[in-house]
Amino acid sequence: MKNLLKSNMSLKPTNELNGPDSPLTYRRRKASEVKIGNVNIGGENPIALQSMTSTSTMDTDGSVAQAARIIDAGGRIVRLTAQGVREAANLANIRRELSARGYSAPLVADIHFNPKAAEEAALHVEKVRINPGNFVDPGRTFKKIKFTDEEYAAELARIEARLVPFIELCKANSTAIRIGVNHGSLSDRIMSRYGDTPSGMVESAMEFLRVFKRHDFNNVVISIKASNTVVMVETVRRLVAAMESEQMAYPLHLGVTEAGNGEDGRVKSALGIGALLLQGIGDTIRVSLSEDPELEIPVARRLVEHTAKVASAGTVAGEYYRGFDPIIPKSRRGGDGGEVIALGVDDIDPQQLVYIDCDRSLNSIVEQAQGAGDRILVLTSKRVNQAAVIQAAMHRLIDSGVANKMIPQLAYTGLSAEEVVVAASADAGAILLNGFHDGLGLITDNPEVDVASLLPAILQAARLRFSHTEFISCPGCGRTLFDIQSTVNRIKAATAHLPGLKIGVMGCIVNGPGEMADADYGYVGAAAGNVSLYKGKECVEKNIPSEQALDRLIVLLKSEGKWIDPQ
Repeated sequence: MKNLLKSNMSLKPTNELNGPDSPLTYRRRKASEVKIGNVNIGGENPIALQSMTSTSTMDTDGSVAQAARIIDAGGRIVRLTAQGVREAANLANIRRELSARGYSAPLVADIHFNPKAAEEAALHVEKVRINPGNFVDPGRTFKKIKFTDEEYAAELARIEARLVPFIELCKANSTAIRIGVNHGSLSDRIMSRYGDTPSGMVESAMEFLRVFKRHDFNNVVISIKASNTVVMVETVRRLVAAMESEQMAYPLHLGVTEAGNGEDGRVKSALGIGALLLQGIGDTIRVSLSEDPELEIPVARRLVEHTAKVASAGTVAGEYYRGFDPIIPKSRRGGDGGEVIALGVDDIDPQQLVYIDCDRSLNSIVEQAQGAGDRILVLTSKRVNQAAVIQAAMHRLIDSGVANKMIPQLAYTGLSAEEVVVAASADAGAILLNGFHDGLGLITDNPEVDVASLLPAILQAARLRFSHTEFISCPGCGRTLFDIQSTVNRIKAATAHLPGLKIGVMGCIVNGPGEMADADYGYVGAAAGNVSLYKGKECVEKNIPSEQALDRLIVLLKSEGKWIDPQ
C-alpha cells in the first residue's frame, strides 16, 4: 500500500484534460515527514491507523490492556487522555508495561486546558496533542468579546511566550506535537474575529503553526475536526490551501469527531474521511466510534484499503466545470431542485430515468444526455475509481449546458457488508461534498447490505436529507463520567424516531457544549453520577442524577415541541 499512496496532489483548479494532469485523477498530497517514535507519517509513508483508549489513565492495567487490543487490531498509534499532571506522569508506567509486553507502538497524550500536563507528558510519550482553543486561553465562555488590533497582537505574543518552553522541551525529548483543532472549542479571540466557522478553525491552527515555524520545530501533525462532515471537509481543504500559501506541508490527521456508533457512525466517519482520502489528503486517520476502541481499527483499515484500490485504478480524463471551486464547492442542483433523491428507495417512475455509462467517452456522454429531454440522468461506472469517473462526466455535462438532475449510482460486487458501507460512504462523500446534490443510488450483490437503510444514512451524513435522529456522541476516554456506550444506546432507543433532530451525548465537559457544536440538544457528563442538559450551547439543567437524566431529556424535548410519541 505504501507504493500506491505516494504521489503529489493540489487543490488548485486546472484545465488539463489528460491522464495524470487531470484534476479527477488520484494524487496524494505530499506532506512533510514526521517521526512519532518508531512510526513515520507523511511523505511517502503509508497512512497510519490509530485509536484512543477509553480507560482512566490512572488505571495502568486497564489502559495497557486496551492499548494492546488496539495495537493487536492494527492500530499503529495509541492516544490516552491526560487531564492533569498526575495522569501525565502515569503515562510512564503505561509505556513501561507496554514495552515489557513487547508493544512498541507510540503513545500520544491528549491534553486540554493544562500546559503543565503537556510538559509532563512530553517526558514520557512520543507525541502530545494540544488544542489551540484551550492550551493557553482560559476555558470557553462563548461570549462575544471585541479585540482591538493591539489586544489581538498581545494575545498572540502571550501564546508564543507560553508555547516556546513547551517547544524546546519537545525538541530535547524528540517528542512530536499534534495541533488538534475542534469545531466548537475555539478561543474567544478567534471567535471575536471569525466566529465558529471553518475560517476560524483554520486560523486557530495557523496561529500555532506560525510559532512552530519561527522556532524551527517541524515535528508537527495537524488535525482539524468537526462532527458535521460538511464543515470538517471544507475546513481541511481550507487548511491545506492556507498551509500551501505559507510554504507549509505538515501531515494531516483526519477524523469526524463524535461520529456515534453502529452503521451511522461508520457511514459518517467514512463519508467525511473518505472524501478527503480520495482527494489525496490525509496521512493518519482515526475513526471515532462510541464503541470499544479496537472496533474503530477495521473501519479505518477498510477506508485505507479502498483508497489504495482507487489510487491504483489509473487515470481519469476530465476537467472541472467553469467556475467550480474545489475548496468550497457550490451546491449544484439540477432540474427544478426539490428533494434529494434516494434512488431505489424513493418511488421514481422508471420512465423518468436515463442511464448513462460514464466509462464511455465524455463526448458520447454529452450527446446521450442532450437527447434525454428533461429526464433524470443516472450516471454509472464499472471502474474501481467510479466516484472520479462519474464526477468527470458531471463536470463535462454541466460545462456543456446540461441542466438535468444527475444522480450517481454507485455499484459494488464481491465485497463484505462492511466493505460496502465504507466504500459507498467514501465514494458518495467524494461526490456529494463536491456540490453534486441531486441524489444518490446504490446497488450491490451482497444481500446482507440493507440499501434502504444505508442510502438514507449516507444522505443524512452528507447533510442533504434527514430521515432519522442524528446522534453526536463521543467515543469515551479517561475523562468520561459515565458508561458512554450503554448511555448512547439507551438514548437512541428512546429518541431515534425523531427525524431532523440532532442530540449530543458527551462523556464530560471538555467534549460537551463545544465539541457537540452542531447538536440541537445535549446530554453531558457534569460530575461523577450527574448529567447536565443543554439546548444548543446553553446549559438548561445542571447536575441531574444520571438515573433521571433520560427522562428529563424527554421532558425538555416535549417542552420545546420536539417530541412525538413513537409508533
